[in-house]
Amino acid sequence: MAKINLAVICGGRSVEHEVSLVSAKNILAAVDQQKYNLHLLAVAKDGSFRYYRNWQNFLNHPDDTNFVSLKPEGFTPVAFLSADARGQVLLLSETQEFLQLDVVFPIMHGTFAEDGKMQGFLEMLNLPYVGPDVLASSISMDKQVTKQLTDQAGIKSAKYLTFTSATRAEITLESIEAALGLPVFVKPANSGSSVGISRATDELSLYQAVEQAFSVDHKILIEEAIVGREIECSVLGNHGALQAGEVGEIIPSSKHGFYSYDAKYLDEDGAALLIPAPLSPAKKKEVQELAKQIFVTLNCEGMARVDFFLDGKDQVIFNEINTIPGFTKISMYPKLMMAETGLTYSALIDQLIELAIKRHQRNSALLLEKKMVE
Repeated sequence: MAKINLAVICGGRSVEHEVSLVSAKNILAAVDQQKYNLHLLAVAKDGSFRYYRNWQNFLNHPDDTNFVSLKPEGFTPVAFLSADARGQVLLLSETQEFLQLDVVFPIMHGTFAEDGKMQGFLEMLNLPYVGPDVLASSISMDKQVTKQLTDQAGIKSAKYLTFTSATRAEITLESIEAALGLPVFVKPANSGSSVGISRATDELSLYQAVEQAFSVDHKILIEEAIVGREIECSVLGNHGALQAGEVGEIIPSSKHGFYSYDAKYLDEDGAALLIPAPLSPAKKKEVQELAKQIFVTLNCEGMARVDFFLDGKDQVIFNEINTIPGFTKISMYPKLMMAETGLTYSALIDQLIELAIKRHQRNSALLLEKKMVE
């Protein structure tokens, strides 16, 4: 059986650039090289594309997530990419050369990556790719749009207010406290990995939190603080056949107060990860079914991690969804899915790639039928 030509794309222009590099390193190490011919494309912080021939050695400080970066040598600059029906991608550098690609794993987090932009780029290249499509990625990235859709589906989430740069002057401690109480969480509408999120308890911390959130996005959410447990569930599959992973619990250390970016990636003791979460079988089932309902409501396919709160009344409250979850050594998506299904890390990657190829075949067949009708 012929090997599958797999390209991993990592990096990107977002503040989650470094996390993406570590995720890519782990995926490349886990992929079965008996099944795949591996290629690595990286997007530098300036937005330029690079093709690393020696993908085993593309990182500086590969064992230290605090200082990881792309190597400044050993790559071919990619000036232009195009694809034909055979999945050929042309790299223009000193010489013209073609890569034959069958599928892409875009392990890129945050803006310009997880928000539909990279997915749209890959659609233009007519290449299958892992993870939700353009629409699902873009709506899931925007916390306000996500809440609007899940609210309509009857899914409970924290109360919130939305502000843009144009309405920023309307934010006052009195109005926020009247609507949401204190404390509150202030979040950029479009960001991941808890980037730009702060907890506000008074006028000064609210002002500082708003400043920080607006430094990341032009639209922000201010949410009521839910007192309770933080739980997460992975989802795997395409329309009609979904698997929910084990339910896990995040217990942030008292030093961080909540599951911040530092707690997730920079501090090894930033949080305790409980897999499985100590829940009754009925509550676990409720979380898994709700995770799948949210996945479908937001039109997702492939994979996503869904985050919840479990409040003092034992109510499950939706927090947010992550459509390209991390694949670092401590990332919850693979841990939860493997714990529930018994899949190995490598087999989970195989499933994600298979789902990507099947979706592309399904969509391509539909386009062919339309052409025949026309």
